[in-house]
Amino acid sequence: MKSFARIWAALSVSALLASFTSTLIAAGIEPGFKSLFNGKDLTGWAGRPEHWSVEDGAITGRTTPDHPAKGNNFLIAKRDGTNLVVEDFELRLSYKIVPNAGKGFGNSGIQYRSKDRGNFVVQGYQADFECGTTYSGILYEEGGRGILAQRGQQVVIKDDSENPGKPKIEVTRSLAKSSDLQAAIRKEDWNDYVVIAKGNHLQHFINGRQTVDVLDEQESKAARAGILALQLHAGDPMTVQFKNIRIKSLE
Repeated sequence: MKSFARIWAALSVSALLASFTSTLIAAGIEPGFKSLFNGKDLTGWAGRPEHWSVEDGAITGRTTPDHPAKGNNFLIAKRDGTNLVVEDFELRLSYKIVPNAGKGFGNSGIQYRSKDRGNFVVQGYQADFECGTTYSGILYEEGGRGILAQRGQQVVIKDDSENPGKPKIEVTRSLAKSSDLQAAIRKEDWNDYVVIAKGNHLQHFINGRQTVDVLDEQESKAARAGILALQLHAGDPMTVQFKNIRIKSLE
């Protein structure tokens, strides 16, 4: 009887914890997460004023025929006047990307563990997304090794022994069909993006679906810390928006 009572008590506690967690999620409370955007202005961020603003409670990057992006540029997260440096973390946000006039190219992304190259140019890991149907969710290295994981791939990145300094990308398994992942992405509407970086393990999720799973074992290139930024890509006129940006440090 005593053993049964202990089991019942443990189950009751587990049920209470599960109920409490569900209540927190329903209420929009995420323990350990800190907001990076106040929903009003660009306090805590720095970028080119002709391209970045806040509209309708969202960080907004826009290029137009009168104000094109001369090369990719970035809105950089700041804290106390200096670049915010992230190491092991989970980042959550919502994004929307729309080509101006309803057509044309549109691409953006979330830079993390990246380097500030000056004049709002950033290089490093990027959680990519676009107006099209191919690249949203991939891992791209801006200004570096290029595409490191296609959508739906679990990969290991190593040094290529035959080409020193170049990455050797080994696909270890398929997470899902790229077309199935694309089908879960809402066109020209809000989508939820999650980026998790823990050591050399990098993961991207869009709308609850995992898009890539990466182990970056190329020690000469892998980044363990760096800045956080949002991309506005050069090319056709477009608008990209971000909201509900929050981050949790992972120890």
